[in-house]
Amino acid sequence: MKEEEKKERLENAKEFTWEVIKVVVISLAIIIPVRYFLIQPFYVKGASMEPNFHENQYLIIDELSYRFHEPYRGDVVVLHNPTDPSQFFIKRVIGLPGETIEVKNRHVYINGQEIDESAYLADTVDTFGNKKETLGENQYYVMGDNRNESLDSRRFGSISGDSIIGRTWLRAWPPNKVDHFSQVEYK
Repeated sequence: MKEEEKKERLENAKEFTWEVIKVVVISLAIIIPVRYFLIQPFYVKGASMEPNFHENQYLIIDELSYRFHEPYRGDVVVLHNPTDPSQFFIKRVIGLPGETIEVKNRHVYINGQEIDESAYLADTVDTFGNKKETLGENQYYVMGDNRNESLDSRRFGSISGDSIIGRTWLRAWPPNKVDHFSQVEYK
């Protein structure tokens, strides 16, 4: 009887191990493509996007949309730091390919017209700097919402579209700040 019990336990252990392996393989087959090709988590560090995004917030980045269309003005994107590609930035797209961006008199102008940033900037925010740049094909001008604390295109210039990882899609943490982000409407 003891020999039969040992065989049964061994058989049960083999079945359990096989089931665990199948679950792990199926899970990885689902999770890996989603993680590397569709969405990606991002943890906010720094104050460059305050008051809209704060340190320690956890975001979900949509990596798929920009395979079908170009970024829109106002999109908040995660990108590789132009001076250290192993680091990541979160910034807002201000200028699009072919446009002339000018920062002067504490405001941003696109093709000579001041843009209305009231959808995401407080009235008290001043955009310091004195820059003018015409963007080439596949070039974008990005800035932080907290203009005084942001290392952005005013310092490092325009960025290549290839350096953009994706757009912010969902704020997943903290729970009282969960939010889905939609496109900014300019007046």
